[in-house]
Amino acid sequence: MPVVRDVPCADPLGDPFLRTRFAVPTRPATFLRRQRLVDHLDQALGTPLTLINGAAGAGKTLLAADWAAGLRSPVAWLTVDAGDWRPGVFWAYVLQTLRACGAPAAEAVGVPEDASGVSRRLLAALAAELNDRDRPVVLVLDEYDRVPAPEIAEQLAFVLHHAGRGLHLVLATRTEPLLPLHRYRAAGEVTEIRAADLAFTADEAVVLLELHGLSLPVHAARALVDRTRGWAAGLRLSALAARGSADPELYLKEFEADRSTVADFLLAEVLKGQTPEAQDLLLRVSILERFCPDLANSLTLRTDAEPILAGLHRENAFVERLGHSWYELHPLFGEILRAHLRVRLPGLEPELHQRAARWLRRSGFLPETLAHSAVAGDWDLAAGALIDDLAIGQLFTGLRSDDLVQLFSRMGPEARSPATDLVRAAHDLSRYDLDRGLARLRHAEERLTDDAPGLAAAQLSCALLEALAARLAGCPPRAERAAEAAGELRQEVPARLLAKHPELTALLLTHLGSARLWAGRFEDARAVLTTVAGAPGGAPTVLAREESMGHLALLDYLNGWTGRAERKALAAVSEAERLGLPRPSGSGIGRLVLAAVAVDRDELGRAQALLDETARLPSATRDPVMAAGRALATARLLLARGRARAAVEAAGPAVSAAVASPWAASHEVLVTSAAHLAEGRPDRAAEVLQGLSGDQPVCAVEAAALQLVAGRPGAAVDLLDSISAEGRTGPAVTVRAALVRAQVAAATGDTAAARRLVAQALLDARRERLRRPFLDAGAWIRPLLAMAPLHELAVGWLAPDPSRRGERLRPESLPAPLVAAELSGREHDVLERLARMMSTEEIAADLFVSVNTVKTHLKSVYRKLAVSRRNEAVRRARELRLL
Repeated sequence: MPVVRDVPCADPLGDPFLRTRFAVPTRPATFLRRQRLVDHLDQALGTPLTLINGAAGAGKTLLAADWAAGLRSPVAWLTVDAGDWRPGVFWAYVLQTLRACGAPAAEAVGVPEDASGVSRRLLAALAAELNDRDRPVVLVLDEYDRVPAPEIAEQLAFVLHHAGRGLHLVLATRTEPLLPLHRYRAAGEVTEIRAADLAFTADEAVVLLELHGLSLPVHAARALVDRTRGWAAGLRLSALAARGSADPELYLKEFEADRSTVADFLLAEVLKGQTPEAQDLLLRVSILERFCPDLANSLTLRTDAEPILAGLHRENAFVERLGHSWYELHPLFGEILRAHLRVRLPGLEPELHQRAARWLRRSGFLPETLAHSAVAGDWDLAAGALIDDLAIGQLFTGLRSDDLVQLFSRMGPEARSPATDLVRAAHDLSRYDLDRGLARLRHAEERLTDDAPGLAAAQLSCALLEALAARLAGCPPRAERAAEAAGELRQEVPARLLAKHPELTALLLTHLGSARLWAGRFEDARAVLTTVAGAPGGAPTVLAREESMGHLALLDYLNGWTGRAERKALAAVSEAERLGLPRPSGSGIGRLVLAAVAVDRDELGRAQALLDETARLPSATRDPVMAAGRALATARLLLARGRARAAVEAAGPAVSAAVASPWAASHEVLVTSAAHLAEGRPDRAAEVLQGLSGDQPVCAVEAAALQLVAGRPGAAVDLLDSISAEGRTGPAVTVRAALVRAQVAAATGDTAAARRLVAQALLDARRERLRRPFLDAGAWIRPLLAMAPLHELAVGWLAPDPSRRGERLRPESLPAPLVAAELSGREHDVLERLARMMSTEEIAADLFVSVNTVKTHLKSVYRKLAVSRRNEAVRRARELRLL
């Protein structure tokens, strides 16, 4: 390094130069070099200015020091001090550090003589000296945020501009410097490394923790990075503290930020340096997930939040801008401030939550309103906001329903407004507690006065709950009245609220459709249920859409359309799983329909598994349609297994209803009649069938078959002739009807007619794989099925293939049933490898795709196959002959 003569030993104030400020900081043994940032700084040498901008403890200084230590170019380092706000002092230190690294050496540059200013001649001479250099100088000004003087920023910009290629300036700062950055950016003359770049990644955190003697899995490191936002000081301080813990991984997961060295750092480096007004604001907004100036003012009861927040963000004081004037605190800083709030302003926190809730309610932010009202213990405010916003349906459906139920579960008996009664009623009815829910609904209705604010929204909420109560009570007339009242009230509610909460109308129509189905008004039920099922997709209406599609599937099943029923039931199941709802969700009616279809196809194991899935749902015994559907499927399964008496016991739905359901009663009669036949009482079997008509085709054809077995062919044919088809009957009706007529023809010696009718039945049944009607038909059909033309129609799905003697007919050998949606080529590739017991990572490597891509394909395969586990997917795929 060249020797420089007559180098001053003191600044213009006469104080000696502090040589530690010229030294490049040393890196600790636990320092982690992050090559991506070093490479970024190397590339930055192509621009005259590099800006490293980040919060306290972000790692700016150590990054710059590590990079500077590896440079071949001369490096002048200056750690800026708060006393450098005087231009003369600042430039004296800059010149001193330049001379310390060998530049500039010319006497023409001179030295500042006045602490308060510096001459233009000196700056020009310095720039000219730097411009003449063959090798550029790298000048690092660390902690530049300590120099707030605009005059110094202008002088620095002048020197940087005129020094040309002779100077590369690096500023490490917490705040935005007063340099004309917009001009540098437009000209491509600045490289910026900001907080997002400085943040540690999960992989980097793993290595950093290892340097501190801690070995953590990536998922644990990722959780710590999420909590600290990759903040370097937070990671290092946490690691140092964890080294003294018996379980470092648990410590890093659960440590209390306000009781750690992290708190000491942030309080000293960030909070302490703020004005009293800024400190007060930070403490108060710490209760919020996000905030804007107006919301902050409502907590401080002042009007200065806007400039304070802008300044805090500009200073990188752990206040992060979200956009559109909204901000959030760094998570750790927020934790520490909340603890500090309780110490400095004890007892204020509930009031702050209440102020926030009122502002948020006025501004239309419902989720935040509910959260802060709950913390404040103001349940009247929380429930009132929910009802006024017409959001009561969110207690039943949507991705937030569980969170809302959990939130209101803390509501105590002291909350006594009509809105709280409505919320309690909704909670009870959602759990099928009809008596308690109705009592609370009536109490709320009695207390709603004509001058109550938001009366129409409250009354519309009452109508929704009334419709649900009517559905659960099996009282279709009450459901109709509730729907009619809701239709009138919709005219009094702001259209924006109805558009904002489509779940309310969707749920109400679903309850109405279910009540109509219970009453046997199939086409009226189909009309409203189709409206809901065809509504635009999305989380708010997912439960209503799933329920409606499940009810539509049941309607198709009751009309004999098993294939249609299966498609709609699979779509209902897929709709819920696509949005991540638990399995099974809702009432589970879609799975009940699938179980009933499985019985008709003689897939008894699958039917039992589906019934078992729905057994734990409260709706299995408390929703009339669901209870009747479960009774129907269970009884049919037991009959197929030869357990006639158990079938009779299962046939009656274990739920009381205000109005009897004609189809539920008819199916119960059929099971009872079948049981009498199985136990050798044909007369009793025929007797219980009296009164069944052709209004319900599925029941009528099964009753005709039972009459025939009971020895009453005339009654059987009369029943078939009375069936009112009108294009509504599906294969389950036509197949059974053809078999009954075929049996009558065979009994009268008309073999040709019998063969023709059995052939027709086989053709219709093969498309739907309806095996049960043939298995229940009895011995008379076996000789006919042995005949060559008919046997060919039965081979492969009903009868074994002669070419494969000795093999039993297995589900894998059967024609593939319909699927909710076809698998893509890539999904099929993943499914094949799943069947070979390959792990997700092995599948990804084999297909040359990422693990996340494989997981996405697996989710889609599960949804389309209506399963939730790997082994279920493989088993179902084999049933569908996809493998």
